[in-house]
Amino acid sequence: MSWNTTVSTTLGLTLLSVVTGLMPGRAMAQAGAPSVVALTPDEMKWMSQGALAAPGLEQLNLIGDPAKAGPYTLRLKFPKGFRIAPHTHPDSREVTVLSGVFATGYGQSFDNAKLKVLPAGSFYTEPANVPHYIEIKEDTVLQVSGMGPSGRKFIIPPEIPN
Repeated sequence: MSWNTTVSTTLGLTLLSVVTGLMPGRAMAQAGAPSVVALTPDEMKWMSQGALAAPGLEQLNLIGDPAKAGPYTLRLKFPKGFRIAPHTHPDSREVTVLSGVFATGYGQSFDNAKLKVLPAGSFYTEPANVPHYIEIKEDTVLQVSGMGPSGRKFIIPPEIPN
């Protein structure tokens, strides 16, 4: 076997293995695999959280949809002074404080003495079905990741005006 035949055979087998290795990836992309996401802050679209939200509370879904099955990452923007009464989530969450000062506590009732103040750069977890509450000390942005479907269930449901 000549050098040219050996090189051609080696290159052919290498190319075949590369193409074969790419085929499942291409099939996955066609089947709805996640796409690349690269967003600048100007491209991010914040939205109100609806009826349970106080003025200024906004949400930004970065990846996935917390209302549906599967992984998600979102950001929450809270105004200073905002509080959320004790509640649970059906999924475990990991939270990073991106900016501001945030306080959280665990338990069935709001207890200021049990609040842990978390400045920007802090990390904490919200295990599934564990009651917790929050208070915003300064305007704050959180990044939250979990596996949906998610939701919020208050220990004592708030009264919603008619």
